[in-house]
Amino acid sequence: MTESRRKIVVGVVDERSRHVIKTAACYASQFDATLVCAMIVPDPYGMGEAPAGYLGMMRAITPNDPRVEMPPGLVRVIEEAVEPHGVPWAPFSSIGTPARELTALAERIDALMFVLGTREGVRGMVRQALNGSVAAQLAHRQNRPVVVVPQNPIGFAQADAEGIADDLGAPGGPDAEAAPAQSQGPVDDSPDAQEGARSLSE
Repeated sequence: MTESRRKIVVGVVDERSRHVIKTAACYASQFDATLVCAMIVPDPYGMGEAPAGYLGMMRAITPNDPRVEMPPGLVRVIEEAVEPHGVPWAPFSSIGTPARELTALAERIDALMFVLGTREGVRGMVRQALNGSVAAQLAHRQNRPVVVVPQNPIGFAQADAEGIADDLGAPGGPDAEAAPAQSQGPVDDSPDAQEGARSLSE
């Protein structure tokens, strides 16, 4: 990764990252860039950090982390996803806090952008809500663009059927019932006003 060619960092986890890698490879072909496929193994001793920063974060306390290698199955997935686009790629793997490790990597290679996938399933949605997604942390902590690629997105109809509430306060979401009634201004209950109301309803 020392050549002058531009770089795009894509976060990879396992074989489920295939669609994310394909999307990143498409971007790399458009920008004539090398794809850096980064696999970050979360440090079990590091705390999570929400985008607002209220959970806090500590550095890894394991002084000599063993080197992690990208699994052969994931390497094959990357090769298959990248090959149709004809872009070069390079592996990167480490142990640590994903958002921090990805940021440090991007700074070191002067990456153009990040490409990341969403977490799958309801459990993944809950983890993101509690700990803050890596994409959200990157969007709040550094100045490079962050492209988020949906993995098995759930449509609005399916979400409604499964009782998954909207998180944007849309009609029917969790904020719908809690929203206070808007004031309609002072009520005129004088005899003239009441007489006018009766004439309109007749």
